[in-house]
Amino acid sequence: MKLKFLTLITTAVSILLASCEYDNFEAPQFTLSGKVVYQGKAVGVRNNGPQLELWQDGYPLRSPITLYLDQDGSFSAKLFSGQYKLVRRADAPWLQQATDTIQVSVKDDTNIEVPVMPYFTISNESFQKSGNTIRAQFVVNKVQQSANVEFVRLYLGKSILTDQVQRELRVDGNVAGLVFGSQTVITGDLPDNLKNLDYVFARLGIKSTAAGEYYYTPVQKIALR
Repeated sequence: MKLKFLTLITTAVSILLASCEYDNFEAPQFTLSGKVVYQGKAVGVRNNGPQLELWQDGYPLRSPITLYLDQDGSFSAKLFSGQYKLVRRADAPWLQQATDTIQVSVKDDTNIEVPVMPYFTISNESFQKSGNTIRAQFVVNKVQQSANVEFVRLYLGKSILTDQVQRELRVDGNVAGLVFGSQTVITGDLPDNLKNLDYVFARLGIKSTAAGEYYYTPVQKIALR
């Protein structure tokens, strides 16, 4: 009986010490933040769509830290001090480069830019309301000369998180008639569930046949009243 009692006491103390050690575990103290950019300009993406990965060598359980991108291409993560490898994952609206790894040194709060090479970009976008119609004007720029456009689209939504997945209206542009570097127009009629709102959010997206994700313009708020 004494042996069993001592065993129970020893086990309880071990659990208590382990619990205290866990509670006192040091949390990551530094913030790594940044944006995915092309020519110094943030690249718009689908919220929590394209991802980056962080790797840190020298640990027995080696697994990546996934960085999810906000729709403006920004990201943030809490990390320990150390050397990391940042990897630009495939199936994004940019070309998978031969050297897709960036060395990142974290010794304090750190902000970085992650350069990428999109297949296409959209510039000079503007949105106008006329009655129940939204008219989008923009220019499509071809960055990768071998790339082909699969879709160019106008999105309207109730939420600032508007994209291919989350939207109330999607209007396809005329890909066959698309002229790179020249003004392009897409018009969309407001559906009944948007007509009576005070405002909607508008965004443009373009997708290459070589990628599963779209390059997006920043979301713009359009007053309906």
